[in-house]
Amino acid sequence: MSKRQLLLLSSSNYHGHEFLQFARDWITDFLKKNNVSKILFIPYASTEPDSYTKYTEKVAKPLKEFGFDVEGIHESRDPVEAINNASAIFIGGGNTFHLLKTLYDKRIVEAIRSRVLDNGIPYIGSSAGTNVATVSINTTNDMPIVLPPTFYALQLLDFNINPHYLDPITDDKHRGETRAQRINEFHHINSSPVLGLREGSALLVDGDNATLIGHTKAILFCRNEDPQEFEPDSDLSFLVSSS
Repeated sequence: MSKRQLLLLSSSNYHGHEFLQFARDWITDFLKKNNVSKILFIPYASTEPDSYTKYTEKVAKPLKEFGFDVEGIHESRDPVEAINNASAIFIGGGNTFHLLKTLYDKRIVEAIRSRVLDNGIPYIGSSAGTNVATVSINTTNDMPIVLPPTFYALQLLDFNINPHYLDPITDDKHRGETRAQRINEFHHINSSPVLGLREGSALLVDGDNATLIGHTKAILFCRNEDPQEFEPDSDLSFLVSSS
């Protein structure tokens, strides 16, 4: 049985709530269950110059209120050592391409994967951090502002996720592709299922069990099948049982 413990948020923001506050109970329960008091934050999705400290401080503020200490990986001289010593990892949102490239540049992809899958340390992802937890970043919404060595990601799961999933606006005048059409294009080439996580939702993975949690439904796209909607608290273990 897999040891992985994942909390994958569609976003760190949700309408009507301050940063991360909508997920307070999820994060607190998830970390306390795993006896975590300190989190290693990875801010590499940020593209602003010299922004890692500022981003880490932004994340640390609410997490401190929740009862947890936060350390930024950029504060360590050796990122691999920081991963190996971490009791929990949180990768935040931003640009997914920049994030993945930096994870490879820092040579920590395998270290994260091993710590999560082999040692069972908790992993929290939000937006881009959720994208990189999956098979690949092929279903991100972000622009490819940099080129990673590959689009394959941490592969903590063997399906893809589309964070910030948006439904078509029926009365809108925009005639560009909808999110569903983009995912359908992905499925012309790829067979991996894609879970569309609307803002306000998250996927909670405990070993070979998975549950949709949050305030909004999720939608699952599978190749050559009609999309399926899932209510909050739905059991999605069928997606991870073979991962």
